[in-house]
Amino acid sequence: MKIYQVGGCVRDRLRGQQPQDYDHVVVGSSPAEMLEHGFIQVGRDFPVFLHPETKQEYALARKEIKTGNRHTDFRFIFDPSVTLEEDLERRDFTCNALAFDPQTEEIIDPFGGVDDIKKRILRHIHREHFQEDPLRILRLCRFAAQLGYTPAAETMELVTKMTADGMLDHLTPERVWKELEKALRFPDFPQFVRVACQCGALKAILPEVEKLWQTPERTDYHPEGNSGEHTVMTLEQAADTNAMVRFALLLHDIGKTVTPAEILPSHHNHEQNGLPLIRQICKRLRIPNHYRDFALIACRLHMKLCKIPEMRVGTLVDFCEDLVCRGVSHMDNYIEVCRADMHGCKRQISPEEDAVFEQNAALLRQIGKFLADIRAADMPGYSSLPKDHRFGELYRQYRIRRVREFLTGLRQQTGTLPLS
Repeated sequence: MKIYQVGGCVRDRLRGQQPQDYDHVVVGSSPAEMLEHGFIQVGRDFPVFLHPETKQEYALARKEIKTGNRHTDFRFIFDPSVTLEEDLERRDFTCNALAFDPQTEEIIDPFGGVDDIKKRILRHIHREHFQEDPLRILRLCRFAAQLGYTPAAETMELVTKMTADGMLDHLTPERVWKELEKALRFPDFPQFVRVACQCGALKAILPEVEKLWQTPERTDYHPEGNSGEHTVMTLEQAADTNAMVRFALLLHDIGKTVTPAEILPSHHNHEQNGLPLIRQICKRLRIPNHYRDFALIACRLHMKLCKIPEMRVGTLVDFCEDLVCRGVSHMDNYIEVCRADMHGCKRQISPEEDAVFEQNAALLRQIGKFLADIRAADMPGYSSLPKDHRFGELYRQYRIRRVREFLTGLRQQTGTLPLS
């Protein structure tokens, strides 16, 4: 039995980063021997074991034989004769086909992964093995975002052909979403979008988003010229946010793709037009409700933050309540979407525009916080009020009155407040 550390933990250490988890491959062993040493078997399709103390994963070295079109259609050979190099050869990219011998501290690199890490390149190992697994198309896009690496020309050529051959059709919606969600967690998610667009994967998994590149923008507002480039630029502005914000930004302007051609430059009513498309995407890919709910909020309301100075108090109260879904406030994420949307263009944003935005955002936060502390039981004569269909409107009017009083107090402190 010989044990090696493999894959991402070796790659990350070579990149100067602390590995988040450790994977091991065991050469020259068998399930019976692993169990004898106290390992706990967890794999069903092939033997994967947990270390009895560290709980880290240990997998027997294996070869794979393709048996069908789906991502999971493989037969595995894991007898003791399988070598380390044979195990590494079945992996996707050279940077992931590395092993480390803890006893000798030697890096085993049969496919040039160390050199590709230095060059920051994603290169496939074995053409025939690589194209047996359609998931590797999306893994290429995801690793481009995760590592900041550039796909090798021959690898881009291969995944473009795989996509054109319809191989992504063999992935389940859950698997597509899982890979997309992983990519959304990385600050460089725009790189996922760009690579997916270049190789055709974006059109295959999110055709509604891919249409943004064929949707023109008004160049006085968006010199970048089309909604796809604007979307990527908003995502670049969201590097310090989170996956929920990035997902919402990916879809926030999707309604522009369905605007009648004669009024495309103004994208009239694109906020409402985008809502059924978002529901369609989330249903198709079985995306969790919390992602869907916030994406709908961001799409519907992302043009409204700049209109706060024009809002009546009742409208502003309704606006704040629209930012709460299933008991969760999306205020901060919403403001991040609006900020990224404003800065995600080639037009220079002036300091004055920035100041007005931050003023509006600060006021919205203040009002949202104030509203969160108002309770129905605080209403005068609460116990005697009718608790039927009329109560909701009475409570709304009470909240409006309280916010108006709050704004009056702010006006007295600051001198002016641009609200009706």
